Amino acid sequence: MVLAIARLDVNGNVRRRLGTRKASFAPANDVVAATGMAIGGVTPLALPDGLPLWVDARVMDRDRIVLGAGSRNAKLLAPPTILIELGAEIIPDLAKSAG
Repeated sequence: MVLAIARLDVNGNVRRRLGTRKASFAPANDVVAATGMAIGGVTPLALPDGLPLWVDARVMDRDRIVLGAGSRNAKLLAPPTILIELGAEIIPDLAKSAG
């Protein structure tokens, strides 16, 4: 998870964490198959066991965050500490500033 004003560091931090030479986003069909949730509605609240929840440390600096609620039409407002309760790993510099 990263802030909407940031961009995931796929070719840096994420690639190194995965231990690969290249990394890219999964195709939409694969995301739906792995999570059971539609693109635009994937939420950390219902991730299947075994899928890691990586959170950029800057997310934790916010008073509240907006999470997907399992569909494209629903969102949830919550404190970022909910992510720790869900077992998130807080990672410095998982994202870069957009722009």
